[in-house]
Amino acid sequence: MGLLNVGARALMANQVALQTAGNNIANVNTPGYSRQTVALQTVQGQFSGAGYIGQGVDVRTILRNQSELLTRQAAAAGSVSAGDTVRAQRLSQLQEIFGGGPTGLGAAITDMMNAFSDVVAAPTDLSARTLVLTRMDETASRMRTSADRINEIQYTVTEELKNSANTVNSLAKQMAAINEQIARATGNGQTPNDLLDQREQVIREINQYVQTTQIPADDGTIGLFVGGSQPLVLGTTATEVAVGDSGTFPSSGQVKLLFTRPGSPAIELDENMLGGGSISGLLRFNNTDLAEGRNLLGRMALAIGTTLNYQQTLGLTLDGVAGKPLFATTPSVPGLTLGTAVGSISFTNSASFSPTEFAASDYEVRFDATGVGGQVVRLSDGETTPFTNIATLSTTQIDGLTFNFTATGTANERVLFKPFGTAASDMKALVYSPRDLAVANPINAAMGTSNSGTLQLAGLQATGITWNGGTGQAVNSGIGGLSMPPSPVPPATTGGGVVLTFNAAGQFTLSGNANPPIDMAANPPQLLAGPPYAYTSGQSIHIDGWSINLKGSPKAGDTVTIGNAKDAQYGDNYTRNAGNATALMNLRDVKMFDESTLSDGYASAMAQVGTRTQSALFASDLSKSIAVNLENDRTAVSGVNLDEEAAKLLQYQQAYQASAKMLQIAQSVFDTLIQNLGR
Repeated sequence: MGLLNVGARALMANQVALQTAGNNIANVNTPGYSRQTVALQTVQGQFSGAGYIGQGVDVRTILRNQSELLTRQAAAAGSVSAGDTVRAQRLSQLQEIFGGGPTGLGAAITDMMNAFSDVVAAPTDLSARTLVLTRMDETASRMRTSADRINEIQYTVTEELKNSANTVNSLAKQMAAINEQIARATGNGQTPNDLLDQREQVIREINQYVQTTQIPADDGTIGLFVGGSQPLVLGTTATEVAVGDSGTFPSSGQVKLLFTRPGSPAIELDENMLGGGSISGLLRFNNTDLAEGRNLLGRMALAIGTTLNYQQTLGLTLDGVAGKPLFATTPSVPGLTLGTAVGSISFTNSASFSPTEFAASDYEVRFDATGVGGQVVRLSDGETTPFTNIATLSTTQIDGLTFNFTATGTANERVLFKPFGTAASDMKALVYSPRDLAVANPINAAMGTSNSGTLQLAGLQATGITWNGGTGQAVNSGIGGLSMPPSPVPPATTGGGVVLTFNAAGQFTLSGNANPPIDMAANPPQLLAGPPYAYTSGQSIHIDGWSINLKGSPKAGDTVTIGNAKDAQYGDNYTRNAGNATALMNLRDVKMFDESTLSDGYASAMAQVGTRTQSALFASDLSKSIAVNLENDRTAVSGVNLDEEAAKLLQYQQAYQASAKMLQIAQSVFDTLIQNLGR
């Protein structure tokens, strides 16, 4: 009987081994399957006078080949790779908006500015004027189209985030159910290998969306935590997540992952807390990358519109009236908060202001514990500007912006400002009649007929820069708004204009309706000391909203007269003047964006988005390589090798056949024994 028992046990053990190898082969392509191995053990031998006689073999258990460390590392690396990959893909879409070529926004801006050259050559040519207005309308249209494309990308990102959150909820419920099955199966003393494989596969799938931390429990279940401490799955209970607007800044476009536990308020998790996963990558793209792209586009639209509007209002149309704004621009932007503060951003009107001060960024005003003072934070780089109260804040120029509050905040309140968020989508051309293009200079200048020096007129331009006697500051009346230049800009049409008379020392005095000149070289600008006033060849003289640039050396008694272009003595000469068209055309060479000219500003924006995209692509390639290597290491332990399993099949087949032979021999011995005993 002993030999029969040994053979029977061997036959059963090898049958299990064959079945296990076959199961491995059958699941070679099953996602998440871990290779299984039969663990055999010797049956305790039977004692006899001759020693212990072997009793055969038993199957102790079915081992699941896997490395917990490699499994977790592979899941974490795959999560990081998923986040980097989806962000790089979305950035590539954003980069297409800032593309070059003849159909790009940069080409439209260049064509618009170059179109002024024909107007300068022929100021009365209505066709040339119409071409300029057409180019302006095309530029505004491309601005809006680009803004709409950004909005479309944001919409698809938001929808993808919502779908991803729903998928995570479904997987979390699935894992909670598997946890329950594993807890029940673990009570029999053996590990449920297939259930463990299913759970690990679900965990890997969840990590594709949001990176998790895994903590095992004594009952065999595993707890999944998001953001370091929020339990997504705890035992057999799953918590739902959702995607929604930031509770701190509603309607700001910022999106957060909301962790909603039953009976508790929602907890906001941002991309910095989530680590990896496609949800983290999409949140980072939406809240950071897309916001920067919108700010770059909006800053460009606002700078172009504001600057061209201002210069347009300084000129005269063919009908002799001051020009009206060329583009619709955003005059102010309200702040976003859930607190009591009420504030808005306006664009400064200081004489030293230039659109190049604009930073493509959102801003936060953070009140301190008193609710009175605080700091303004530029979110693009964290640069801070402190303030003691909202009164002093309204007088502080920050990146060309003025923060005006009509109601103060509460302790530690935060207010978000997006100065360029809608500038591009709101941009549109306002002038459609070629006669309304303010081409002419509103002022004329004439050298004295009896001048004996070498004075020459090098430039004459309306600037709108005037002196505010109440504040003791030079102000730029048109920048940041749609107001018209104040009187007396240009000089009155009566009284002979403003006369500059030079003395033997090369200094000059003013006569006529004029205030003292402004020294724009000073910081801040100041009134020139005098009279008499110092003269420097080639240096512009700023008086009451206009400037004149003279070159050469004057003699005593030399004069220069600056008069209103509509003065009767000049007739309709203003219709043939292209001074303001020249000033508009010259704006293409004025620094506007990060020390770049208008012509180069779009290239700068392209470079910023392109650099960010290339960096994301590099990070995606690197994280993908790491994830692939770790997954290969994991599958080297857990994966099925068909060649190896085929060899095992032959091995177990031979052992099975030998076991069957053993039973056959035992049966023959038993039969012989029975026959002999029967005699």
